[in-house]
Amino acid sequence: MAKEAYPYLLWCGLAAALLAPAALWWPPAWGLVAVVGLVAAFVAYFFRDPERQIPPGSDIVVSPADGRITRLAPVTPGDPASPWLVSIFLSPLDVHINRAPIAGIIRDVLHRPGQFKSALREDAALINEQFIVVLEGTHITVTLKQIAGLIARRCVLWKGVGDQVACGERIGLIKFSSRTDLIVPAEVELQVRQGQRVKGGTTIIGRIRPLD
Repeated sequence: MAKEAYPYLLWCGLAAALLAPAALWWPPAWGLVAVVGLVAAFVAYFFRDPERQIPPGSDIVVSPADGRITRLAPVTPGDPASPWLVSIFLSPLDVHINRAPIAGIIRDVLHRPGQFKSALREDAALINEQFIVVLEGTHITVTLKQIAGLIARRCVLWKGVGDQVACGERIGLIKFSSRTDLIVPAEVELQVRQGQRVKGGTTIIGRIRPLD
């Protein structure tokens, strides 16, 4: 479980501790205790952080998040050299840990304040609160965007500029429903389709084509 869950669980524990004595005199309060218990259970479930088996290979690009691919398109339509955009929508039931899509060095991090519109909107990557991470690998450089959604109000990045990360390594999370965008160069041969469900660190998004 991610450490970001602890404050929420602490508040749930305090609420239950205050309500339980009241329930001895006012039995309906047990219903409130049960609600607090359900909230705590959801928080623990939401912030779960399962281990993942990262696929082997130096030519792979793995999914940076769990969820469903809602958009798979060239950044510049009609340009054969255009990078590809892979948008992944995370529902409140998905694991919200973000992982490094390739091994490399974080060259740049930009925090862009913004709105909290639905992450399913095409323009969410332009107007919503987000972190933009540029990750340089041995063969390619990719851009990862943590985008807050309608419910999500905070993107959390655990890494900074200059940090070395392994492929599939945990780099952060987004609280509650959200979106993760991945921009990969044209030399990546995509192996996913729009509408497909993916798992962070496990699903291979694409493979880097060998240099001629």
